[in-house]
Amino acid sequence: MRFNANWFQALFSFGLLGGSVARSVELKKDVKALFDQSMTLMDDIYDPAAGYLRYFYFPLAAGPHETRSTVWYSVGLLQRNQGDDVYEAVKILKNVIGDQEKNTSSLWYGDYTVYPEQPTVGSPAYSPVIYNSWDPNWRGFIGTALIVIYEEFRGLLPADVQHLILESLYNNTVGDSYRVGGVNDDNLYPAYTNAWLMRSVVTSWIGHKFNDANMTAAGDSDAREFLNLFDRNHTLSEFNGPTYAGVSIYALTVAAKYLAQTNSTIGQTAARVISEVWDYESLLWNSNMRNFAGPWDRSYGYDMNEYVSIMSLWVWTLIGKERVWKYSSPIWTMAHADDFEISPLIAVLSGFHKTLVPNSAMSRLTRFPGEHTYRGHAYAPPADYEPRNISTWLSANLTIGTDSFKQSVVGGFSKDSRSFSPSVVQWIRSDESIGYFNLYPTETAMEAEVAPYSLNLTYPLGNASSTFTFVLASNPLGAKRDITGFGDVDGLNIEVVGGTANPVPEISFCGLVGGTCDIIHNFEFWNVTFSMPANSSDVPSIQFKFKLE
Repeated sequence: MRFNANWFQALFSFGLLGGSVARSVELKKDVKALFDQSMTLMDDIYDPAAGYLRYFYFPLAAGPHETRSTVWYSVGLLQRNQGDDVYEAVKILKNVIGDQEKNTSSLWYGDYTVYPEQPTVGSPAYSPVIYNSWDPNWRGFIGTALIVIYEEFRGLLPADVQHLILESLYNNTVGDSYRVGGVNDDNLYPAYTNAWLMRSVVTSWIGHKFNDANMTAAGDSDAREFLNLFDRNHTLSEFNGPTYAGVSIYALTVAAKYLAQTNSTIGQTAARVISEVWDYESLLWNSNMRNFAGPWDRSYGYDMNEYVSIMSLWVWTLIGKERVWKYSSPIWTMAHADDFEISPLIAVLSGFHKTLVPNSAMSRLTRFPGEHTYRGHAYAPPADYEPRNISTWLSANLTIGTDSFKQSVVGGFSKDSRSFSPSVVQWIRSDESIGYFNLYPTETAMEAEVAPYSLNLTYPLGNASSTFTFVLASNPLGAKRDITGFGDVDGLNIEVVGGTANPVPEISFCGLVGGTCDIIHNFEFWNVTFSMPANSSDVPSIQFKFKLE
């Protein structure tokens, strides 16, 4: 739908444009540090001549600018509101909305460019490839950001820009309604939690703004489907992802803050869901390690001290940076540093969000509560044939967490063995850095048992060709350079004590500039692979014992 002059006048009569006085959101000390550091980074890469941030999205690129992070930056400009900040924010919003896809027959209708210099999606030279030449999740990320801008800062914006935001969100919502899981290579199911929630929130918000019954009904339907999954186990289907749990919390916070006064399903339930998510996430947080113990459905690294995750940003707003990252080196030296660009949104929402975090969760985030075991379930159809059983044992200096699962595809819901970490061991090493010993999934089913200092893994559908492949952290500086066996591992004694796999692994190195295999998410590691004996008819299994050194 394209708005016309009658709609523009109607917006005034609805009281949706102008009138309000925008003030910056009050930021507490820790939150102000997050906000300021993120704005310093983005100030340095902003190109005022273009009205876009230079491309800092992974992978780095020479020349182009980037769309999504530029909208996040505009939130920061409006919050800061100094000098030419509002002028530049207006320029950004006009640029990004002006470049929104306008062809209603395209699957990417209402979506935004990945970067503004890219060729026209669907042209002969630029085929429409979902999550590549176009990214449907940009509607959710940018749409929710536009909601925050409109709700918090519209008094700083000219009426025509307020109108553009509402028009953009309406068209965004129509385009997002084209998404159907399993159709046109789209994977948007309720179990794709972060993307599903962002669509639910944007659809509900704009539907209520215009009293559009179809949109409010669609938003409520999406929310109910999400809740049907969440309330089975009181966990997000996209379980314990250091990045994407953070996006889900972000979307839920937008709903709790701006939709709670409506009768929308997501607005009425978001605060409760946020509380329950923090209840279990805080049980998985090891404050000594500054990491969420595994398993992780989707991760962009193996140690949260070494890469930027959005959950780390939320924890920063709750308990401070020094309790989130061990190292004080600049953010841009960390892996996946581009996610730091969402920080202005996290900062603006953080004060309200903190009121939704239970006191018990805050206590566990602040100080490790002592040795304990978390047991739960998560369910992500259509990948999961049945709920996954999750068991994680946490001690002060060692955590062991794992999934038992039966799935339709290797790599979990995301079909990505590089990000799905169904078995995770982490420990504190001699220099207080974090070691990791994580299973690289190669099977569609696994049975796992966790107990203090032990881990048992079985592939019930495996055979003689099955392997147990692990990603093992390189030793810290000053420890042994080469790992030829478990005796060379710094800080942890790893012992194979049983199972049907050959107890002597093959070990190779996956390095930045050499080795026999590629790095994963910019982490180099030792590849440790246990194979089955030739012609074995046994069910593949392996059993470990661990001891801190």
